[in-house]
Amino acid sequence: MEIKIIKSLDQSCDTRVIGLYEDETYSFEDEEIQEMVHYLTKVEEFKWEFGKVESFILPREAKPNKFILIGLGKKEDFTLEKLRKVVAKVIKEGNRLKAKCILLEPMGISKVISVETSTRIIAEISILANYKFDRYQADKKENSIQEIHIWCREENYLEAMEISCQEGRILGEATVFARDLVNEPANVLLPIELANQAKATGEKYGFEVEVFDEDQIQELGMEAYLSVARASENPPRLIVMRYFGDPANQEERIGLIGKGLTYDSGGLCIKPPKGMIDMKSDMGGAAAVIGAMAAIAQMKLQVNVVGVVAACENMISGNAYRTGDIIGSMAGKTIFIGSTDAEGRLTLVDAVHYAIEKEKVSKICDIATLTGAAGYALGNVATPVLSNNDVFFNQLQEASDQTGEKIWRLPCFEEYKELLKSNVADLTNSAGNPGTITAGLFIGEFVQEKPWIHMDVAYTAWADKASDYSVEGGTGGGVRTLYYLVKNESKIK
Repeated sequence: MEIKIIKSLDQSCDTRVIGLYEDETYSFEDEEIQEMVHYLTKVEEFKWEFGKVESFILPREAKPNKFILIGLGKKEDFTLEKLRKVVAKVIKEGNRLKAKCILLEPMGISKVISVETSTRIIAEISILANYKFDRYQADKKENSIQEIHIWCREENYLEAMEISCQEGRILGEATVFARDLVNEPANVLLPIELANQAKATGEKYGFEVEVFDEDQIQELGMEAYLSVARASENPPRLIVMRYFGDPANQEERIGLIGKGLTYDSGGLCIKPPKGMIDMKSDMGGAAAVIGAMAAIAQMKLQVNVVGVVAACENMISGNAYRTGDIIGSMAGKTIFIGSTDAEGRLTLVDAVHYAIEKEKVSKICDIATLTGAAGYALGNVATPVLSNNDVFFNQLQEASDQTGEKIWRLPCFEEYKELLKSNVADLTNSAGNPGTITAGLFIGEFVQEKPWIHMDVAYTAWADKASDYSVEGGTGGGVRTLYYLVKNESKIK
């Protein structure tokens, strides 16, 4: 999909969008449009209530000849999330009308929503709402929309709108790339292929990617990670991505750590059949990190970022790690295995320790499809978050507010940390309820008091059904929030 800013109206678009608040007056130079909108609002009683959609086609050769009316509701109630939903409805209606090129202008402008913000959201959500994963289907039903034109009425907004449009397009494309990674079946996206995808992305967008094979991982002493990986015939790959946009401040580096289980059977604590069907999605955190790195590099943010993914499969064989085992870790801490299906945290702690010791990161944000308990806590509406640093968390909250990807902070009480202790090892990987908290705090035992955030996207990186601007399957959840977390860090400097 091509998205661009235009400075004047022409006949390049076949479809035009008209979005108005309730009780907002309107006037169009084109008499045919004026008459039709007047008819629909006065005679057919179309109301500009939030989310209401009406469309019509004028019997003429001149373009645009297709029109989509979209209600914005009450101005005082309009929000960024409502704007996202409005754009999504426009894209769906446009495809229903078989539109090829849609003309919009920044909508919902207010004290809260600037022209630049509206432009970015239009570009971003147009891509997200137009997404589908159909590469394995012979009978593909292609969406009709090929172009989005955003009209800049005033010359003084042009440069800012072009920058915002570029950022929105990049974020949209990075998110759908992450969706593609998550939606790929596990027999295609093996750990080696995930590493190849990361390398190709780095080469395309300008960040360094180094991939470690199993022998190199062994040399690093990443026993916890290798314990999970060893039962699979598909070897693990440690993926390290480096972007240095602020070379003058090398000591300041954000580490983005993504869980990269390309398939999780549960190991010897095997999941039930229904529980394994969607386990290709257990690398949703890795997809978010790779997608965020792509966006960060393209926007050339002035910040240093290192992304780390410990990619592997959790499978069954005579060589599989077992419940009751005591294993080591790169940090030197021993871990009692209470469950082989609590594997993600084992890969993450070695990745976190690697990022601190070898890549010298100064802050850490890990993102993982970690616990089923996350769904019991918050459902699929918000991502549970743990953090040991209020300032760092507030940056994430700001990023969440900018993207509409909701988060909710959970407590890190000392009483919960006591549950991590084992009678026979330093820690247990299965500390029990509250599961989302204890799983996150297990990772927190390895952050060496660095500012740290843990995001459990188990129920927000995957959707069982389509919604406004998401589809069934991988959501790409976390890409945009990680991007803004990093961007907000660059602003602080």
